[in-house]
Amino acid sequence: MHTPIDQIELTVSRVAAALNTPGEMERRILPSWHGPMPAPEALRDIVEQLKIVLFPDFFDQLRGCRSMTGARLTVSVERLCRLLTDEIAKCIVAREESSTPADIVRARAIRCTLNLIDRLPEIKRMLYTDVQAIYDNDPATDDYGEIILSYPVVQAMVHYRLAHEMVKLNVPLLPRILTELAHSLTGIDINPGATIGEYFAIDHGTGVVIGETCVIGNHVTLYQGVTLGAKNFTLDPDGRPVNLPRHPILEDNVTVYANSTILGRVTIGHDTIIGGNIWLTESVPPHSRVVQPPYMTSNRITTHLPDKN
Repeated sequence: MHTPIDQIELTVSRVAAALNTPGEMERRILPSWHGPMPAPEALRDIVEQLKIVLFPDFFDQLRGCRSMTGARLTVSVERLCRLLTDEIAKCIVAREESSTPADIVRARAIRCTLNLIDRLPEIKRMLYTDVQAIYDNDPATDDYGEIILSYPVVQAMVHYRLAHEMVKLNVPLLPRILTELAHSLTGIDINPGATIGEYFAIDHGTGVVIGETCVIGNHVTLYQGVTLGAKNFTLDPDGRPVNLPRHPILEDNVTVYANSTILGRVTIGHDTIIGGNIWLTESVPPHSRVVQPPYMTSNRITTHLPDKN
């Protein structure tokens, strides 16, 4: 007669053995991982240090002490360097043979980190244009601080702007993890490979999806539920999708209203308005207005706005 403790031990042993069979070993998701995985806590710390560096008047707990601002920024940048180097090194190891010398991996991680740190002033400039775009497009606020501290798009763009620079430096894995952390926090799903220009605004934000090969110009505004996705995929001889440009291009001064879906490598011309609940799979010329048809009519209405020039 087994006691409850015996039953627990027997069950644990049986399940552990089942999970470690040769068949289960073959199904392991990361068979080539050669070291520790990136730490979620460290990634969250990276974002917090980044926010202190980019918005010191809002996220630095000692912001009231102006004489300490420079020293605090230095400390945050140094901490950011250490965290980035450690996590980038883990991801480099993940894609390399286990025989790669640790000093070579570390040197590569340091080079990537220093390049990222050099880009911080430009990342800050871009983020402040995003804040300005939100301020200019949302009559519900007249306070920059409210936008920085509470609007989900700011959180999403902090993650995205850093992750996109990582993509350009060929840092593996980390960019997607960073943007997915923002996705879970805000409901805004931006692939780090997407290219997004200055003065980018998302109102509300929940349910917005921006695909990997999207190209978004300057002064573009999206509303909640907008999808900039792929219509279909090109497959290789093995039946796997090929990573080709497959998402929309939005030129400057485009506005896309709530719950509209734009699919495929189509171009939405500059100074165009896409109304709500539109399904669009073809290109639209500049200065267009695409809206739902009036009730009981069958065709979507596309008109061309007068050229401002």
